[in-house]
Amino acid sequence: MDVKISVRNLVEFICRSGDISDSSSGTLSKEAMNAGSRIHRKLQKKAGSYYNAEVPLEYAYESGDYRIITSGRADGIIEYEDSVTIDEIKGVYKKLSDITEPIYVHKAQAMCYAYIYSKQNELSKIKVQMTYVNLDSEEVKYFEEVFSFEYLEKWYLELMSEIIKWVSYAVEHGTARNDSIKQLEFPFEYRKGQKDMVACVYKAIEGNNHLFVQAPTGIGKTMGAIYPAIKSFEMLDATKIFYLTAKTIAHTAPAAAIDLLRDKGLDFQSVTITAKEKICPLDEMDCNKDVCPYADGHYDRINEALYDLITHEKKIDRDVITKYSGKHRVCPFELCLDAALFADIIICDYNYVFDPRVNLKRFFANEGRNDGNYIFLVDEAHNLVERASSMYSATLIKEDFLDVKRLIKKYSEKTCRSLDKCNRELLQMKKSLDGESYKTMETLGDIHFKLLNLHSALEGFLEEYKSIPERKEVLDFYFKLTSFLNISELIDDSYVIYNELLPDGRFMLKEYCVHPANNLRQCLDKGMATIFFSATILPVKYYMEMLSNSSSDYAIYIPSPFEQSNRRIMIGTDVTTRYKRRNDNEYMRIYSYIKNLIKGKRGNYMVFFPSYRMLSHVYDIASEDLEEEDIYLLTQRQYMNEAEREEFLKEFSNKDNVLAFCIMGGIFSEGIDLTGDRLIGAIIVGPGLPQVCNERRIMMDFFNGRDTKDGFAHAYLYPGINKVFQAAGRVIRTEEDRGLILLLDERFATNEYKRLFPTEWNDYLLVDINTISKGTEDFWKNVES
Repeated sequence: MDVKISVRNLVEFICRSGDISDSSSGTLSKEAMNAGSRIHRKLQKKAGSYYNAEVPLEYAYESGDYRIITSGRADGIIEYEDSVTIDEIKGVYKKLSDITEPIYVHKAQAMCYAYIYSKQNELSKIKVQMTYVNLDSEEVKYFEEVFSFEYLEKWYLELMSEIIKWVSYAVEHGTARNDSIKQLEFPFEYRKGQKDMVACVYKAIEGNNHLFVQAPTGIGKTMGAIYPAIKSFEMLDATKIFYLTAKTIAHTAPAAAIDLLRDKGLDFQSVTITAKEKICPLDEMDCNKDVCPYADGHYDRINEALYDLITHEKKIDRDVITKYSGKHRVCPFELCLDAALFADIIICDYNYVFDPRVNLKRFFANEGRNDGNYIFLVDEAHNLVERASSMYSATLIKEDFLDVKRLIKKYSEKTCRSLDKCNRELLQMKKSLDGESYKTMETLGDIHFKLLNLHSALEGFLEEYKSIPERKEVLDFYFKLTSFLNISELIDDSYVIYNELLPDGRFMLKEYCVHPANNLRQCLDKGMATIFFSATILPVKYYMEMLSNSSSDYAIYIPSPFEQSNRRIMIGTDVTTRYKRRNDNEYMRIYSYIKNLIKGKRGNYMVFFPSYRMLSHVYDIASEDLEEEDIYLLTQRQYMNEAEREEFLKEFSNKDNVLAFCIMGGIFSEGIDLTGDRLIGAIIVGPGLPQVCNERRIMMDFFNGRDTKDGFAHAYLYPGINKVFQAAGRVIRTEEDRGLILLLDERFATNEYKRLFPTEWNDYLLVDINTISKGTEDFWKNVES
């Protein structure tokens, strides 16, 4: 069996050693990588005629059933009549005087090339030259060592015996996994619409397509996506599933689905990635060996810990990772990422695939398509539009430059001068606003070059000053700058660059990704297929345009499995939430609707408002009017922590006759299940339009600049109506649920909004303040008769 691995990946896995450092938490800027490439070419060009640059090398090592094929490019091979030297060039920002010997993983890469070349050319000895070059000063430092062929062969064979251990595990697990998949049947009787979803998902994977699935609550969409994806391992040579979610709480459903399939005989390894901040064992995260015992010598112990973990556990979640990281004293987050290499399914947040700052480089670092046949299952895909726009955008704050200057002025005049130059550019932009709150820019202009110089200066500063008390703040700024420069490499016609004077007086420069499809597609192309699914991915053409924008994509609409008679949708036609008409009379009318609805049947209701201000006005009216009633009022507060949210839901679920005041698009309007009598009605106040701000104006202008002139729809209408659908979806979660959905705004009765409704909403009832009570009473009589 052939197994291919690059020399670099081989040595970076087998030969890693030493500590985790705080600077390793960042992402190298593309400019730094480009600088490294330029230095490589410059040194190679200067080396003379005896220097052969970028020489491809490959060697196949056979052991039992395995043939390990290692390949790569030697930076240089220097050939004289009586000697051969393998040259490995490494660009660094640290002072070369601090490098007293080659870093072992770098040296190991050169030794692999030396072994392959000497083996293929029958050399008895060969020289290895490690060339370190400072990317700022271009100063060069060499380390040379001569190896006999016998020594290299012994060393290389030990390397191969170590990698074979890992290869054997992976192959044996893959065989057992696929054998178990052959026998695996769908674990339930198919629900209405579920079999169609399973068939369409499998077909999309088979055709290497992106599929958008409008899958309503109740059809079992999690299993409907996971089961055919698992089947594709055995039948379509899939190698890994990425189950992507917007929130940590959404990890529970796919984990439970895999558990159920394991109970049916599936041999499948899952890894759930927990955010670094949440899984860190320290009270305050600090990736410094002098502070964190897990960082100290982490790479010396990690492979032993990893092998122990993957050979003993199938379900690798937060608790399991914590157990093994404690046992072997390694960083739990890094252990989790390494375990993902061997997982069949990775359950994680969107950002581990899509966000260029934190995506899993071990899977997605290569340009173009990856070697792995990955399947992306994107749950609650309606959330990805705004998340992706944020991931591919970046900001810099002028005041941060001054803050960092104050921190480092006693250490480095050079870095302070670079900060001053950038600050002056930002000050000039601020002055050019001339009374406006924001201004768009064609390009970054001169500041881009000055930011690159500052980044280079900060690289050197952080290498030199590793123990100063101000390091953490400087490092945070450095990472922000790195992100900004990396995003600048992505700018195309889907971006708007603008600067803005923020309400708090700070000045911001932003690279704003208005239309994220181009960037997302670069990630999607590294997998074999992507399934976007949600109960509210409507209007589907909008999500297809914003998330992939490919002519080969297609979508399916799965009708709700629940009877329409189980719920009633009513639209209040004589009430509005338009900003200009918000007043005490309108708030009283909204409350009157709420009161008339809940009078129809005692029970638990949620009211969803577009803002805390409106919520507060109506809540005050309700608390005064219902003071003598047996109705318990709950209200969502701003910035509730996890414990407070859980307490809110506990009170709502355990008490009777609860009227809860919540925020549309907030933490209680999606991702929660309140079945049976725990929720019998939702009142949705307004069409959920996002608050007017400069960024929404920029978005509207961007899409108005196209032939379709649909700026308002993209900036306000579509994001707003999705919040409405999410809130409405809280009411009917099972076949036994019965309930009311009341939409309060006259705009819902217009064609602009009705055309966006799900097909099942075609039985809506128009009501006013005088007929709402009858509509409510009639519904409850019908469902209870």
